[in-house]
Amino acid sequence: MRMTLTQQGTADSGGAAFDAIEWALRLGVAIVYVGIGCEKVFPWRDSYWVKMFAEIGFGQWFMYLTGTIQIIGGLLMILPRTALFGAALLACTMIGAILTHLFLLNTGVGGAVIPAAFLGLIVAAVGRRFTDRSGAQPLDLR
Repeated sequence: MRMTLTQQGTADSGGAAFDAIEWALRLGVAIVYVGIGCEKVFPWRDSYWVKMFAEIGFGQWFMYLTGTIQIIGGLLMILPRTALFGAALLACTMIGAILTHLFLLNTGVGGAVIPAAFLGLIVAAVGRRFTDRSGAQPLDLR
């Protein structure tokens, strides 16, 4: 396959352009959530997550469920075709975390800031796909 540059400076190989920023955001989200999910599914003895889920009161099964959802969501973020579904799964866990901090753990807004920031990162990672960047100069690596 031959790659050429158009007059606008974009690489034209007949396919969709590769968005390096979107890819980096999706890969970053994937790494973070697979890591966090693994901490919940395979906790060590004095794990922060074991203590926090005990304080929530739903039982440890909920920690394993949340971790599994986060691992699956993180893996789905890697592929562009499944990224939106992965983001939806991860967003649900973060909305749950925000509500848990506000109403069950009574940590207030201060405790909900970190899950809210992660929710923003998830939205940014998939939001670029749905924005008009027609004037942008994407990098095509095909």
